[in-house]
Amino acid sequence: MFDQLTSRLGEVFKRLKNRGRLTEADVSAAMREVRLALLEADVNYKVVKELVGRIKEQAVGEKVLGSITPAQQVMRIVHQELTRLMGEQNQGLDLGGRKPAVIMLVGLQGSGKTTTAGKLALMLTRKGKRVMLVPADTRRPAAIEQLKRLGTMAGVEVAEAEAGGDVVEICREALRVGARKAMEVLVVDTAGRLQVDEQLMAELVQLKQVLEPREVLLVADAMTGQEAVNIAQAFHEALGLTGVVLTKVEGDARGGAALSIRAVVGVAVKFVGVGEKLDALEAFHPERMAGRILGMGDVLTLAEKAAQALEEDQAKQLARKFASDEFTLEDFREQLRAIRRMGSLESILGMLPGMGRLKGLKVDEKELIHAEAIINSMTPQERRKPQIIDASRRRRIARGSGTTVADVNRLLNNYNQLRRMMKQLRRGGGKRKALARLLWSA
Repeated sequence: MFDQLTSRLGEVFKRLKNRGRLTEADVSAAMREVRLALLEADVNYKVVKELVGRIKEQAVGEKVLGSITPAQQVMRIVHQELTRLMGEQNQGLDLGGRKPAVIMLVGLQGSGKTTTAGKLALMLTRKGKRVMLVPADTRRPAAIEQLKRLGTMAGVEVAEAEAGGDVVEICREALRVGARKAMEVLVVDTAGRLQVDEQLMAELVQLKQVLEPREVLLVADAMTGQEAVNIAQAFHEALGLTGVVLTKVEGDARGGAALSIRAVVGVAVKFVGVGEKLDALEAFHPERMAGRILGMGDVLTLAEKAAQALEEDQAKQLARKFASDEFTLEDFREQLRAIRRMGSLESILGMLPGMGRLKGLKVDEKELIHAEAIINSMTPQERRKPQIIDASRRRRIARGSGTTVADVNRLLNNYNQLRRMMKQLRRGGGKRKALARLLWSA
């Protein structure tokens, strides 16, 4: 998401920087380009008009035009206004009040409600919450079985339900069972339709009266662009939404929904689905998302992902090995596995400052799999003492891993380069350069 918008805005700011000191005409021309880029990203036209107006009003002031870094000042203003547009800060879940607290997921058929229910359950479980999934979609074939599979994967209980059953009674019973078993949160997966209709809304209104949810979250497909905003308006008018979950943002969505929903509907985007895996759900932080849009990266989210992928004890042990020069290929393999747990390489690189502006950034995920296969084909002694790996051993390792000798050489070169960088950091000399090379080689 936002790739095209990031590229277009990057070109605008590059031209501004090349001009040095700016005039009001320069800013006006840049704002026309910004307006066009936002419209092409499928942002609501009223939102674009108001946003660009606020940016231009600040950007043509004496403080900006008289600054020695006017282009940076304009970018700062754009970042602030984008953040403001999307809601200033992350709006977390409200799980207060009586227990179990209920999160009711609503939306059209195919938007990803059931998968999102499983993702939310896993996220809450990792935070120490006792969670139960409730299948309130008894019409869609296999919906209940799908939720049961997701419940097993997330390690949470799933309320009893049968296809064609009375969803109101299923929810009432889930409330009773949840209270008896001291559940803290119920995540309710409701039915959807291909379009908004009176029958769907009437059923959801009745369920809301029974469940008295703390959160009513619309699950919307980001790929539908402004249609997602229209859908959000319809659901909000009928149910009073407390938030939105945008799914499929890792695809070719242009980002218009994420930038428009808060301003048009008045409801915050709380989460975004960034992949098909059960842990591919991120809290939506407006300031961080604005940074991604402007190619400034999102180091905070990247750090959070790294912390989740690597246990604290592992991180401490790894730091000790780096410090004492004991980093082996076995440790290197664990790092590769941790990177794979963090998500796609493309999304990870997109969080590094400047990388989001690279056009056509494509990363072959198979490289990590091949690297791990190569290390697995080594003997324990070779993994601990890679200096003993001669030409004969490299040929054997290549045959065993289904790769080439060139692939083995490349992996060993990468490993040696990482060790050299760590030595530079330990010596204290050239720390910034070494760290920069480490980040950009990732």
